[in-house]
Amino acid sequence: MVYYEDEQLIIRDMESADARIFTDEFTAQGWHPEIAGYMARLSDRSEGKCTALTAVYEGCPAGYVYVYQCAKDGPFAGKAWPVIVDFNVLKKYQRRGIGSRLMDAAEQIAGQNADTVCLGVGLCESYGAAQRMYVRRGYIPDGSGVWYQGRQCVQYETVCTVDDDLILFLSKKL
Repeated sequence: MVYYEDEQLIIRDMESADARIFTDEFTAQGWHPEIAGYMARLSDRSEGKCTALTAVYEGCPAGYVYVYQCAKDGPFAGKAWPVIVDFNVLKKYQRRGIGSRLMDAAEQIAGQNADTVCLGVGLCESYGAAQRMYVRRGYIPDGSGVWYQGRQCVQYETVCTVDDDLILFLSKKL
């Protein structure tokens, strides 16, 4: 299915071939992705748990995002709100509006089942662009503070590793 299309960009359902492309491209930019992660998300899609989107810019897969029907953990668990997960645009395609279009499509999908959408964002510097984009789009912190490895941090607790698992949860009314 195609969710958005213009002269340069198509937002469509993720295909299994995209997994290898993203694994190779993110490895080339210094990340350490596992193709199994993409395949697990595609399995979730085939089971009806999520929608998996790929942004194709000038014929090349450039980014992706997943929309799960409801948050299973964190502060939004049990609220039946869709959750946006694992939003990424390859560095070489950033600052071209691709991320905004992906988020538009993700929010449109989320809005089919709820009036609120949620997500978690990492707190290290590599998430800075996403943090700013979410604020500009109207996402606000839920007030539960910082979470690490699926657990809410408590005041004065020491969190020794600042990695992808140190996150802040945000939500937005659609």
